[in-house]
Amino acid sequence: MRYEFADCLLDTDSYKLYRDGAPQPVEPQVFDLLRVLVENAGKLVSRDQLIAQVWGGRIVSEATISARINAARSAVGDSGKAQAVIRTVPRRGIELVVPVATAGQAPHPPQMAERAQNQTIRYTTSADGTQLAFGVSGLADGAPVLRASHHVTHLEMDWMSPFWRPFFDALGGQHRLIRYDMRGTGLSDGAGTDHDMARHVEDLAAVADAAGLDRFPILANLNSAAVAIRYAAENPNRVSRLIIQQGYARGRALRGGASEPSENDPFVNLLRGDGWGDPQNGYMRAWMSMTAPTLTYDEATAMIGLIAEASSISDVLASRQTIDRFDARPFLAQVQAPTLVIHARSDIVHPLAEGRVIAAGIPGAEFRVVESANTLCVPSDPTWAEQTEAILEFLSRD
Repeated sequence: MRYEFADCLLDTDSYKLYRDGAPQPVEPQVFDLLRVLVENAGKLVSRDQLIAQVWGGRIVSEATISARINAARSAVGDSGKAQAVIRTVPRRGIELVVPVATAGQAPHPPQMAERAQNQTIRYTTSADGTQLAFGVSGLADGAPVLRASHHVTHLEMDWMSPFWRPFFDALGGQHRLIRYDMRGTGLSDGAGTDHDMARHVEDLAAVADAAGLDRFPILANLNSAAVAIRYAAENPNRVSRLIIQQGYARGRALRGGASEPSENDPFVNLLRGDGWGDPQNGYMRAWMSMTAPTLTYDEATAMIGLIAEASSISDVLASRQTIDRFDARPFLAQVQAPTLVIHARSDIVHPLAEGRVIAAGIPGAEFRVVESANTLCVPSDPTWAEQTEAILEFLSRD
């Protein structure tokens, strides 16, 4: 069913929200909240009804409910102050206060014109012969965005995952999105132990060339941030914009308090043993709770399974021996592209200080701190919409 209200259209069949004809990024719980409101237009929706229909009756905090309501208001162009679309009735619930019309199965908004395509996966070869898988999705004639790969990706599985697909759809609704699996993960060749950061820069270059990119923006997070920084510094005429989301310029082994030898690093030791990919293994649970502490039990179980399928424990450990020693600090001052740095304030895996290193080192970089503890920004993160909107806005600048 398609519901029209204010300047919005909510399509419950395709699971998409449009405002003024443009797709709006919303995480699944926010979409479900909006669906409950339009299905009960003109009626007060109680807190208990929201919990039952959006969270399946699970216990959730008032802060979580408020965050989703705020995100829903933002998505439809409303605010907590105005409450012109979604009104809060203190201690009773919320209601949609604008007229709602059902649009049946009308065509999609003409701005989209059904130009979005499914993901197409291809292969290319890096300078040292490593085969790399890359995927192309989104608008076939849209401006390109290259999303650099971190160390636990899988093009096919990520495409179908509720953790990552909403973000891909948000980017692909306005751009042609190019993603790739880092060597040693997903559909690309194994990692081995004889590669350094320069090899990863060559990998990014190989994908950009194979995708036919001339001048393009790069979106990078985690270990791919260092790779993207060096590539941007060495190829100033090719990188139009640089976005670093929860990334770092120096690997864990180069930070104060790092364990030497690296085999003594407790973070690495959590990944060893027979528990890799086992959601009931306490070490995997501990690792996931550090990486994304706001995930529910079921979400953490699903995430553990996803990353375990993306890469074997041997390849993960081999990759970590390399990426923990990445150092892009010598290249920061050479980056000429406009840069946005987004970092979670309370992340303990890659602390806020690592975002500051990048923002302070790249001339003119914008630094945006979000109130999150997650290393991985997934749709259930209260700042998912904020981060996604900031990225899309930065990419839209001339």
